[in-house]
This record gives sequence, structure tokens and C-alpha cells, in this order.
Amino acid sequence: MNTRPFFLLLPLLLACAAPVAAQQALPEWDQLTPAQRETLIAPVRERWNDAPPERRRHMYEHARSWQQMTPEQHEQARRGMRRFESMSPQQQREARALFGKMRGMDKAQREQLREQWRKMTPEQRRQWVEANPPR
Repeated sequence: MNTRPFFLLLPLLLACAAPVAAQQALPEWDQLTPAQRETLIAPVRERWNDAPPERRRHMYEHARSWQQMTPEQHEQARRGMRRFESMSPQQQREARALFGKMRGMDKAQREQLREQWRKMTPEQRRQWVEANPPR
């Protein structure tokens, strides 16, 4: 029997099987091994240890607020992040500046700023962002 064709196909078969193995569902957190948990936690630990105290406080508050959100709010936040990531660097600067400014406003003030923003030319927006840098 000639086994040469099998050995030629073996890399292809392994390449096709690898994604299937990677797609198998992982268990719930309590069923993960200590090594699997460490793999998941290590990047967060590294970011935490490298962060200055103010950034750590921000990370902690972000995690606390995320836990209090509903699944619908989680999805809305994910959509917003995807939208932000698809923006140009200039649009991201504008979004950061607007978000920072609106953070301390009530609903009526936010709507007024949105309307004002819609009427601005690109040059006026650039000037506004320079005058209102993100915090």
C-alpha cells in the first residue's frame, strides 16, 4: 500500500481540524482549569500593575459599572465601541471631546450641544475641539 498520498494530505487535514478544535465551547468559569483562568487573567493583571493610581481607579470604576449594566446596555456599549473604532483619528478626537464635554450636562444641554455641532463647519469643529480638549 502506498502511504505517500496520505502523508501529503496530512498537513491539510490537520489545518482543517485545528479550527474545529479551537471552536469547541469552553466550560463555565468554575469549570476552567487554574491554567486556563491564569491565561485569561494575566493580561489584566499586567495592565493593572503597569497603570498609575488614577488609571487603576478608572479601570476599577469601569468594571463596577459594567457589572451593573443590563445585557441590552452591554450590547449598546459594544456597538458604540465598534462605531468608535471605525472612525478616523480626527473623528475619534471629536468624539472624545464631545463625550467629555457632555458628561457633565443634563439632557437638554446635551441636545443643545448636538444641534450646535450639527451646524458647525469642519473648521469650526476643529476649533471647538482645540478649545474643549478631552479630559
